[in-house]
Amino acid sequence: MRVVDLFAGCGGLSLGFEQQGFNVVAAFELWVAAIKCYEANFTHPIFQVDLSDTQAAVQLIKEYRPDIIIGGPPCQDFSHAGKRVEAKRALLTDSYAEIISMIKPICFVMENVARAQKSNAYASARAIFKKAGYGLTEIVLDASLCGTPQKRKRFFCFGMLGKEDGFALNSFTSRQAKKAMTLRDYFGESLGFEFYYRHPRNYNRRAVFSIDEPAPTMRGVNRPVPKGYPGHPNDAAPITPDMHVLTIEERGLIQTFPKTFQWVGNKTDVEQMIGNAVPVNLAKYVAQTVEIALKG
Repeated sequence: MRVVDLFAGCGGLSLGFEQQGFNVVAAFELWVAAIKCYEANFTHPIFQVDLSDTQAAVQLIKEYRPDIIIGGPPCQDFSHAGKRVEAKRALLTDSYAEIISMIKPICFVMENVARAQKSNAYASARAIFKKAGYGLTEIVLDASLCGTPQKRKRFFCFGMLGKEDGFALNSFTSRQAKKAMTLRDYFGESLGFEFYYRHPRNYNRRAVFSIDEPAPTMRGVNRPVPKGYPGHPNDAAPITPDMHVLTIEERGLIQTFPKTFQWVGNKTDVEQMIGNAVPVNLAKYVAQTVEIALKG
């Protein structure tokens, strides 16, 4: 099955689908830093393309004869990190849907933050998918129940031509783990620390976590412990002078990228790529569901 990845970022979705045995033949992205990182880790081509120009994009994508299109249109406009306004970037959700409707792959996967499901932008994209003849399975997955040691909730829309809505719901839900995966479950004793600091959005939230729980969502910002950190009653341990702060490499591993993955770019860009990425194991879990549906 030939797969193309739109809004590919550094390649979390691509890698998960490749690990499941799908043939990813091309990727498309606008952000130069992410393109350079993607190129360092994959053998197929990635193109710098503004996918909001859907007509031009379709001509390029068509050349790769995709059976499946995957992708996560930029989600900042829906995320907690943004101002919760649907601005210009939310229109890229429509662009994604229009590309699907023009190319008509057998199936597609669209990924976004959990809150995107209730957005006007998704409602518009959904109408385009339905008009094009796709049955849709829509679900919010918690990565910690899908092979990833991180409490990260993401919305997936899996569409397939000629199917009923909800066609793959059982495949998604029945295979989930019964308990959330912790860092210790995933890494064993290899990390070398028991507690770590993760900078909160504000001091109403905890910042110290234990490896005996799933990590919180990896965000695009990673800061050292500030001098004035007041502590939080729900912190897993008191702050100490040698409190561990996750490195770029550790954050990539928590996103289930392999140790061999090369993080190319400056620190700010790489942190942003990691924060934006679909965890590889979550992508693989979705790819397994796609495979089950295709075999069915």
